[in-house]
Amino acid sequence: MSAAHTSTGRAPGHVVVIGGGISGLAAAHRLLDGGARVTVLEASGRIGGKLRAGDIAGVPVDLGAESMLARRPEAVGLARAVGLADRLQPPATATAALWTRGALRPMPKGHVMGVPGDLGPLADSGVLSPAGLARIAEDETLARTEAGEDVAVGEYVAARLGREVVDRLVEPLLGGVYAGDAYRISMRAAVPQLFDAARTERSLLQGVRALQARTAATTPPGGPVFTGLDGGIGTLPVAVADTVRGAGGEILLRTAVDELTWCDDHWAVRVTERGAHRVLTADAVVLAAPAGAAARLLHDGAPAAAAELAGIEYASMALVTMAFRRADLDRVPGGSGFLVPPVDGHRIKASTFASHKWGWLADAGPDLFVLRTSLGRYGDTADLGRDDAELVGLSLADLGAAVGLAARPVASTVTRWDGGLPQYTVGHLDRVARIRTAVAQLPGALRVCGAVYDGVGIPACIGSAQRAADEVLGTLPQATAPGE
Repeated sequence: MSAAHTSTGRAPGHVVVIGGGISGLAAAHRLLDGGARVTVLEASGRIGGKLRAGDIAGVPVDLGAESMLARRPEAVGLARAVGLADRLQPPATATAALWTRGALRPMPKGHVMGVPGDLGPLADSGVLSPAGLARIAEDETLARTEAGEDVAVGEYVAARLGREVVDRLVEPLLGGVYAGDAYRISMRAAVPQLFDAARTERSLLQGVRALQARTAATTPPGGPVFTGLDGGIGTLPVAVADTVRGAGGEILLRTAVDELTWCDDHWAVRVTERGAHRVLTADAVVLAAPAGAAARLLHDGAPAAAAELAGIEYASMALVTMAFRRADLDRVPGGSGFLVPPVDGHRIKASTFASHKWGWLADAGPDLFVLRTSLGRYGDTADLGRDDAELVGLSLADLGAAVGLAARPVASTVTRWDGGLPQYTVGHLDRVARIRTAVAQLPGALRVCGAVYDGVGIPACIGSAQRAADEVLGTLPQATAPGE
C-alpha cells in the first residue's frame, strides 16, 4: 500500500524511522507494507549503515559485511521482496583455516562456535597442543559447572574444556562476529543453543553432541549456511531504499534528530537538515539508531532506558581491502580465508580471500585477486590510530608470514568502523528486556530495533526491525501488520 490514503479516505498514520541502516530500512519496508506513511531520517550522507558497497580497481566489492546467514529467513526474504532473488549466491567455497601455532591449519569440523563435539578432527588439525587436547577430555569426568542466569562464553568453556580451546578456537570465531572478547561475551545472548546445553547437560561435550544431533535431524540437507549477493551485500540496502521510495516512503539524508518529544497526541521530532532546523510530527517512532544516539534521544522521556543504552560498549575495527594482479601472485592458498587467534599476537584478526569465496567477484575481475583483512577488536585499538598506508603495510607483513604473499597490491582501500559492533556482555538479554519495558511505558508508540538488541547479524537486525514495525502498526488505526 502506498502512502497516499486508505480506503476510508483518511490519511494513514505517519511513522518516523530514525536510522537509515539495514534495520531502519527494513522497518520502513514493513511499515509501508502495513499501510503506514513513512519518513526515514539518516544523519549521515548515505544509507546502509555497516553494509557498504564500493569498488577497488574497477571491481565491485563489499566494504562492510559480506555475507548473511541463509538459514534464517529474514534477510533472504527481504532480498527477494526487493527484487534480488536472482542475485542471491552462496559462497563458492566455505573451507576456512586458522593461522595459529606458527602455521595455517584447517578449521576443524564438528564444533559449535569453536566448542568441539568430535575430538578427532580437532586432533588432526593441529590447532591444539597435546596438553590442550588432554584437558578437553577431562570434561566428561568433571562435576557440573553451573551457568546460572548467564555466563561469559570464555569463562564457561574454559572451566569445562580448558583455556586453549577458548583462546585458539572460540575466541577467533566469536571475534569474527562481535570483534569482542570471549571472556566477556554473554553465552545466553551470543550462543543461546550452547547456553541451553550448558544448563541441561553435565558434560559440555555431550551437550554439543546432542545439539548437533538435533540440528542434523531438523535442518534440511543441502542448503547453504551463508549467502551473499552478486555485486555485494552492500547492494541490499540500496535495493530496499529504492523499494521504500517506490512505495511512497521518504528517506532524508544528512538529517540529524536533535530531540524527541511527545505532545498530547503526536511525536514532535526536532531535526537539523543540512543546517536548517525544523520539526516533523509523527504518530509513532521506530528508533533504529546505535545505543549512544538512542540513549541521547530517550534521555528525557525514558531515562531508565537511556541509562541502560548508555552502558552498552562498542568495538571498533578496520577493514583493509586489496586488489592484486593474478599474474603477480605466486600462489594464494585455496579456501575462503583464515581467522587469527589474538593469543598468537599477530596484527590482523582475519583475512578473506574474496576472489576465492565469491564467484561473482572472480567473474567481475578475472585478472585481479581481491582479499581483505581486519584489524582491531574490543580492547585492542592501538593499531587503529595508524594511517591507512600503515594498516596496509601491517596487513601485507602478516599475509607474508601466514601464506607467503610477496606481491604488492595495485589498489587498496581502508574502511574504518569506529564503534561499529555492540558488545553483548553477560546479562545483555536482561538489559534489553529492561530497555523495552521502559520504552513501552512512554505515552506514545515508540519501538527500538537494530544490532543492539537481538543479534548483530543481518537477519537478526532485519527480524528486530520487522518486530518493531509490526508492534507500531498495531497502534495505528489505519494500518495492519503484513499478512493480516
